Amino acid sequence: MRVWRSCSMRSLRFPTRSWPRGSAFTETPLGSGANAGVKTVSIFKTNRAQDGRGFSPPRLITSIKSIACELPAKRDEPLSRLFIPDIHRILIAERLVDSISFSTIWRILDADAIKPWRHRSWIWSRDPLFAERAGVVLDLYERRWNGRRLHSNEFVISADEKTSIQARRRLHGSDLRANGRGQHVEHEYERGGAWAYLAALDVHRARVYGRVEQSNGIKAFDRLVQQVMSREPYRSARRVFWIVDQGSSHRPTTFPQRLRRQFLNATGVTLPVHASWLNQVEIFFSILQRKALTPNDFPNLDAVRERLHGFANRFNTDRKGKPFDWKFTRHDLHDLLERYSDRVLTSEARRAYRDTG
Repeated sequence: MRVWRSCSMRSLRFPTRSWPRGSAFTETPLGSGANAGVKTVSIFKTNRAQDGRGFSPPRLITSIKSIACELPAKRDEPLSRLFIPDIHRILIAERLVDSISFSTIWRILDADAIKPWRHRSWIWSRDPLFAERAGVVLDLYERRWNGRRLHSNEFVISADEKTSIQARRRLHGSDLRANGRGQHVEHEYERGGAWAYLAALDVHRARVYGRVEQSNGIKAFDRLVQQVMSREPYRSARRVFWIVDQGSSHRPTTFPQRLRRQFLNATGVTLPVHASWLNQVEIFFSILQRKALTPNDFPNLDAVRERLHGFANRFNTDRKGKPFDWKFTRHDLHDLLERYSDRVLTSEARRAYRDTG
């Protein structure tokens, strides 16, 4: 029996979802007489499990996963995370195995549920009343206020600013290529100025009202409020709730009172700190960025302004009054906070220990 085996990897840095290109074939006798010959069988189909157990003992698999999940600082490694060659070097140095290929380490880590080479940033609100204040907003999304259903002539507005939308004049024009690489956009550009885009989203009517300003600020935001509240159905509405974050243009200590002085039927509702992800207008801003502003290739600020107004009109037409499919409720928020409470308390206790030490 003869066995050939070859294996090459797309990248030795991190596992990915793609399998490494490889082959492992076995030739076995087949038939006799006139039908004699050999049959080529892939041993990957018969012997290899996705987690590498067909080639490695369970103790070695556990060791590889354990090393991958360790912080490099514990081993005095000047790294932020361990790469496959680093794990290979540790396995050999600690005599956990005589020899092992990079591809085997890759298969074991790729099949595991824990992905220690991945990371994501997260931030926790320092507002002790986070659940209470965020729950009020989530209730409004369900058309509830103080435990009562909103009337048909009561509306919920989600508003915010998208600042510093630049007009970047590329030094060479963008073009399309037929080689499968997509659009080519020149890296170098000249700055043509920037706009601040203020938008108010009627949460349940799926309608956006926006305006372009040279800069954001209290006066600019008040002009947005005036733009919305001076038209129907908001002008004659029973109540209009304005949901905003704690930006400088709508501080919780001043915005509700300022709004009520301007419009008696308007109520300001401020989200807690680090809760912009609960502001539905941010969904509109993400769609705007993806569909209208990327890539950024505008000859001047007038072109940017036309694009912003044109996209808002198209958004209102395409949505046809259909609101975002928002399903995150006060109960979901409670469950989320419960899951993270242990982690937050642990970090706070650790911080207190450092302060007292």
